[in-house]
Amino acid sequence: MSTSSEGRIRAIVGLMERAYGPVEPRAPSPCLDTLIACILSQHTSDANSGRAFASLRERYPTWRQAADADEDEIEAAIRSGGLARTKARTILGVLRTVPRDRGEPDLEHLCSMSDGDARAELIRLPGVGPKTAAIVLCFAMGRPVLPVDTHVFRVAWRLGLIERRIGEARAHEALGAVVPSDLVYRFHVSLIRHGRGRCRAVRPDCDGCVLRAECAYIKP
Repeated sequence: MSTSSEGRIRAIVGLMERAYGPVEPRAPSPCLDTLIACILSQHTSDANSGRAFASLRERYPTWRQAADADEDEIEAAIRSGGLARTKARTILGVLRTVPRDRGEPDLEHLCSMSDGDARAELIRLPGVGPKTAAIVLCFAMGRPVLPVDTHVFRVAWRLGLIERRIGEARAHEALGAVVPSDLVYRFHVSLIRHGRGRCRAVRPDCDGCVLRAECAYIKP
């Protein structure tokens, strides 16, 4: 990563934090909790996925109890999160595949592994792809691994940090190579804020945008 690239990314994060407020450090959470919450968050709002996760934990206080439940029961518990049938199948696949610590499904052994080995083990789980694995590494384990969702990808290519044609899957590696490790979490959250609030997929609000001077998308 060049010094100029690092300086530009630091400037972009600084501009977004002045516009949207500082990104607060995230408290670590159990890896399996984060993984299940991520599965529930797919194709729905944070509010809906949060309700689904709370409902699931209320009905099944331990992951062992959830792993032993029927698919229909899991589906009923997470219905508020949308796509309940598909997500119930994925959640049960994960819970019945991960190692057990004294009978309880658990992923905390990942914390003693390298980023690459932990990512590889996560991706071997049913329904877990690169983005979900990166979220567990970044959010649960505090590793400098950048998750790239649709908002991060869109804002990044509009800023000219990556090429649009590489797609979201390859963007994890491309952005990970240019974002300084100490900025990974703040960069991720800042781009999501900006993508949701102003740099929308359709009709982005470019007038008065704090990143206008940095944006390749609106330049002739």
